Amino acid sequence: MAFDIDKYTATSVAVHWGDLDLESFREHPLDDTSLRTLRYMTDVEYHTVCYTRDLLTTPSHRDPDVSAFMTMWNREEFWHGEALAAVLHMHGVTVQYDELKAKRLKLGWKDRLDPIKQSVLGTLVGSDFIATHMAWGAANEWSAITAYNRMAELEENPVLAELLRRIAKQEARHVAFYTSQARARLAASTKAQKLTRFALKRFWAPVGSTIMERDDVVHVMTHLMSGDAGRDAARKVDRSIASLPGLEDLRIVEDALDGLGIAADGDDRVSIR
Repeated sequence: MAFDIDKYTATSVAVHWGDLDLESFREHPLDDTSLRTLRYMTDVEYHTVCYTRDLLTTPSHRDPDVSAFMTMWNREEFWHGEALAAVLHMHGVTVQYDELKAKRLKLGWKDRLDPIKQSVLGTLVGSDFIATHMAWGAANEWSAITAYNRMAELEENPVLAELLRRIAKQEARHVAFYTSQARARLAASTKAQKLTRFALKRFWAPVGSTIMERDDVVHVMTHLMSGDAGRDAARKVDRSIASLPGLEDLRIVEDALDGLGIAADGDDRVSIR
């Protein structure tokens, strides 16, 4: 079934957390491992605007459905960051916009060149670039849902688990759009399939890898994706990606975990404090 972009834009809302008892964190605070992972997730959500900025220079922004989706998607991801920041605030951790800006500035020339590179690549590839963008977005959103659901499973705090599941539910709508678009565009173009397969296999990395320190990436992947249950979740994401036309047998998530040295078996929650 095709994704109904009109229905999505009409029903897009900020994730709701006003009814959750955030004050309960004062008596039942999260441990350091969870707080570090939560801070990583918060920063990633707030950096969505940079990804949107880069794609505004590509053929993707000229497609009305894609541009409408990205407008609402960027807004929803911002509110995910706000919700997670509210939890951090209850633990005395304040996310400052100046700090987020400093992280972007730390990327230096790479951050400034990204929009140019995307623009040049989009111009050279043409409309098939959109298929790669959509498949890449699907991979990222499948990964995000998995991360939020995994953390909800691991946490004993019911308030955090409920918030994470609400965020994951919104991410599921994002996956539906990206997947619908990717499947149709890949099925229509062998060139798009080859380009997308090459791009994902060669360049994809866990969400946040381009903006966060490697130690932070390893921490989060160990926390959420190590052990038998973590690897099962990773394989499920890989199977979803591989179900798209031309991407059969692609194994990018497990390969990324292997590259980071994340344990593939053993305890589902490894102590990394």
